[in-house]
Amino acid sequence: MEETRGPDRQSDETTPAQGGEPPGPPAPRLNQTRTGIKPKALPDPEADLADPGLYFNRELSHLQFNVRVLEQALDKAHPLLNRLMFLLIFSSNMDEFFEIRVAGLKNQILLDDDSTGADGRSPRSVLAEISQIAHEQVARQYQILNEVLIPALEAQRLRFRRRGDWSEEQRAWVRDYFEAEIMPVISPIGLDPSHPFPRLVNKSLNFIVQLEGKDAFGREGGLAILPAPRSLPRVIALPEELCEERFSEYVFLSSMIHAHAEEVFPGMAVLGCYQFRLTRNADLSVDPEEVSDLASALRGELLSRRYGSGVRLEVADNCPDKLTEFLLRQFQLEQTDLFRVNGPVNLTRMMSVLGDVERPELLYRPFTPGLPKVLRKADSVLAAITDGDILLHHPFQSFSPVEEMLGEAARDPDVLAIKQTLYRTGADSPIVNALVEAAGNGKEVTVVIELRARFDEADNLALASRLQEAGAIVIYGVMAYKTHAKMMHIVRRERGKLRHYAHLGTGNYHSRTAKLYTDYSLLTADPVLCADVHKVFQQLSGMGRARHIEQLLHAPFTLHEQIVAKIDREAEHARKGKRAHLIIKCNSLTEPKLIQALYRASRAGVECELIIRGMCCLRPGLPGISENIRVRSIIGRFLEHTRVFHFHNDGKSETWGSSADFMARNMFHRVETCFPLLDRKLAARVRKDLETYLVDNCQSWLLGSDGLYVKQQAGGAAPISAQETLLYAYADRA
Repeated sequence: MEETRGPDRQSDETTPAQGGEPPGPPAPRLNQTRTGIKPKALPDPEADLADPGLYFNRELSHLQFNVRVLEQALDKAHPLLNRLMFLLIFSSNMDEFFEIRVAGLKNQILLDDDSTGADGRSPRSVLAEISQIAHEQVARQYQILNEVLIPALEAQRLRFRRRGDWSEEQRAWVRDYFEAEIMPVISPIGLDPSHPFPRLVNKSLNFIVQLEGKDAFGREGGLAILPAPRSLPRVIALPEELCEERFSEYVFLSSMIHAHAEEVFPGMAVLGCYQFRLTRNADLSVDPEEVSDLASALRGELLSRRYGSGVRLEVADNCPDKLTEFLLRQFQLEQTDLFRVNGPVNLTRMMSVLGDVERPELLYRPFTPGLPKVLRKADSVLAAITDGDILLHHPFQSFSPVEEMLGEAARDPDVLAIKQTLYRTGADSPIVNALVEAAGNGKEVTVVIELRARFDEADNLALASRLQEAGAIVIYGVMAYKTHAKMMHIVRRERGKLRHYAHLGTGNYHSRTAKLYTDYSLLTADPVLCADVHKVFQQLSGMGRARHIEQLLHAPFTLHEQIVAKIDREAEHARKGKRAHLIIKCNSLTEPKLIQALYRASRAGVECELIIRGMCCLRPGLPGISENIRVRSIIGRFLEHTRVFHFHNDGKSETWGSSADFMARNMFHRVETCFPLLDRKLAARVRKDLETYLVDNCQSWLLGSDGLYVKQQAGGAAPISAQETLLYAYADRA
């Protein structure tokens, strides 16, 4: 573990149990965290559907999702290193939660903005409950790491060496590493009138050091800040010859700095050295009315993100109160913003170990994504699409046909034009490489890049520059609306006529996340659907009123009203005594009008199955209001990301894929597309996929009317994991 004590103390370092997990029960499952409602009498069946008692708080529901991710670290159904990965993902998720969600609440309070969401909770009330839950769950996270995972890893010959356990040979190697790699780049900052408290980068690892004695200039010792070099790894593997036989052993950069702190301050006595880490507001703010060049404005905002106002302070759990109070004053934070941790202040940096360790038996078995038969037989993706629509379910099925489709178009002399939206991708991805190649081959290439994709802004600015240099037309979308739609459009001359091809997806054009996120890709040459895609691109690149679109649902214009209408249509069928049923699978459900439509449907007798991975503000199971609504969240090996909507429609069923979640931002403040699956076989296949999720009893969490998520258990029934079932159905096993 990264050490948090002063050089004179070792008691903070976790002592791993020998031979596996410690005796006794593991860290308790605290999955009983509420989702932001206050206990009260159930609403009257005839109550106003806008009653705040019918809604969970959005931010607290978001926090609940993070807790469900943490739960995976205790689930022995996952391989050991994957359990560690889930614990580290919890850290990363919490970082973003504080940077964006908590920062937003604090900003509301600062501006005396008491506006509330549908749940009616004030920002102060929500922030207080967040603080309580976050402190409990972060403490529990470190308990799981120290008492469960570290011992289990050591039992598998993976060890994190504590300073007090270094052998003489290891101490000598650490000393050499410190002198060669750390000392030349470390920059201690003494605090005195000529050296005020430094501006520290968001989420950087730092130490506050207590000193005694006089320095070379005769200055009395006091306090110093020691930023850990950001260019150096936080976890360093010891050479094999210095490890116990058959062990892989690691030390933390912070351990090395602790061990040699006095060398950084020669002639001074180091009385204490304590880790701390500041999380800052990282939300970018660009006023569309004051910006003439979005790219330039974002470059300026990206610089300010590193030094936004403080929102959370993490410190070593033994840091003296006097020093924590000093740090809180420097960052203008309260005691409730302080998190004392028993371990590294940035667990996310342990993720590097997962890529360093070659222990495949401690990870999920690799697999080869599958391909539909039509693509296995075809020499060309474009030629295969002419025979009918193709649907891919990632990561169980390969993302490469999407890349190959674009690569073919880039090289095909008969292809005249390519249009593409990019939200999250890499500057050197196969998609971008193909677009660059196409532009170089003289094709008309238009790329709509959303520069404001959170935390991908810098990458998107870089790829925009690369595409422009290649000769592509780069558009930044519509200033007041993020372009979140996932679309590709290809125009090809065939037999003297122009033929159109399109890709529509629920996820991003990113090769890496396509291996980790579940998403659908539709490859189509349907003339009407392709014409709709073309019209959306024209709206994004040109001016004029919204054009009539035949088959696509399109935010911010028709998507919200049409989804509400489809839900209300199911309710009308139910009122007529007909079977009525809908399945909604998306990442978040927070938009009040959509929730009210679902309440109306439930009241009418519609069976409403909702598969909502993250935030859900709808309160299920209320008699007379939502008793016909079931909400489940699937958390497993892959991040559930598909947005799919199925409506029974009196036997004339409709199944839709979408780039949009059921959130106000998606419906009203983004450019989104929702596409029908017109091929009946493909639609039936997606319905079967959805039904697989509904019977999951391994990775499914059911939301109750009290705001508690309860994990479903197989009991005496056969265990069913939806993700494993789909993996075996679609993938080619390695």
